[in-house]
Amino acid sequence: MEIAEQNNELIVSEMAENLVGSEIIKLANEINEKIRGGANIFNLTIGDFNPEIFPIPAKFEEEIKKAYESHKTNYPSANGILELRKAVSALLSKHGGIEYSPEEILIAGGGRPLIYAIFQVILDPGDTVLYPVPSWNNNHYSHLTRVKNIQVETKAEDNFMPTADQIKPHIHDVNLIALCSPLNPTGTTFSRKNLASICDLIIEENKKRGPNKKPVYLLFDQIYWQLTFGKTTHHNPVVIRPEMREYTLFIDGMSKAYAATGVRIGWGFGPKKVINKMKAILGHLGAWAPKAEQVGAANFLMDEEATDTFSKDFRARLKKRLDAFYEGFKTLKSMGHPVDAIAPQAAMYLTVKLDLTGMKTTEGKLLKTIEDVTKHLLDEAKIALVPFYAFGAEKDSSWYRLSVGTASMQDIESFFESLRNMLTRLSK
Repeated sequence: MEIAEQNNELIVSEMAENLVGSEIIKLANEINEKIRGGANIFNLTIGDFNPEIFPIPAKFEEEIKKAYESHKTNYPSANGILELRKAVSALLSKHGGIEYSPEEILIAGGGRPLIYAIFQVILDPGDTVLYPVPSWNNNHYSHLTRVKNIQVETKAEDNFMPTADQIKPHIHDVNLIALCSPLNPTGTTFSRKNLASICDLIIEENKKRGPNKKPVYLLFDQIYWQLTFGKTTHHNPVVIRPEMREYTLFIDGMSKAYAATGVRIGWGFGPKKVINKMKAILGHLGAWAPKAEQVGAANFLMDEEATDTFSKDFRARLKKRLDAFYEGFKTLKSMGHPVDAIAPQAAMYLTVKLDLTGMKTTEGKLLKTIEDVTKHLLDEAKIALVPFYAFGAEKDSSWYRLSVGTASMQDIESFFESLRNMLTRLSK
């Protein structure tokens, strides 16, 4: 007993002691508890794909199997096998309109290690990173790297994308700006004008700082860039302002564009010096993508027919689901219910609004907070969505992320029947 009590008092680092868990995982635990109890939940919280609905490309799977059969199981090169870096370079040139050599590309076990490496390479303890909210995980990377952060609260009228006007008051104080487009959690994107204005702000500030002071760098996460719909166009800072090449670090990879979240192949690219420093960090961590998966990815990406065929069908299937959910929410709004949605632009997410705080259930319970609304939605409608406060937005934000990566078309009608029944039982 005495030893247990002593162990409970063990001292760890301040960073570890104060590290907070993910709000999304907390919600997932509640959902899983209900599922274990036999409940049938419309679980639209997960930024992932159900492989029974969205399997990885057959050609990609075949190439991975071939690589294992050929015993490609030793350590890969620290920056990724050359064949894959060449394939990524070709992909970026053909579809992204940007030219990066294999030496400016770094392969890792997904995008997360690359983001962590960027924070470590760019920022010293006490430096400042700026990022918009809602956004994914920037608060946790800030904590892990012991840096200060400035959060910019975005607005629905701007599709929850940050603007140059919001960033400008802080530009003198920051060393890194972390942006994502298409954005997780909203599925919205930068307009060319908006992104150009932010780039101009960074370029102007770096001219003022001169060569002897650390510049403002831009972390640009474009992991969803191949998943745009309709008239939506993906814009990136280096195409818009070539001067940004010196300051921009990109995050990209296989996980979203090819439904390959568990395959763990991501890539970063940017200035060679920064990429080499990131390579050194990830080399010490051993955060490589497995070699067989890299070989399979290289062979798959070089097959233009296979990649184009998959991408066309994949985007169409995602859009079909997003459109169906969007139309369903607009129908409910037209019926007078306090809900709304932003038209799908990109990625696998729909931004939806459930403005239900202040309403009462049939049992007379008042929904005082967004936490109350989220719980009532789960308990009564068996619907699980992620509130924007889980991505750093204000606790009273009535906006949610809806992910279609696990949604079958057959479930959507039942989803809206359940939601409509719940809404009709609420009162002011």
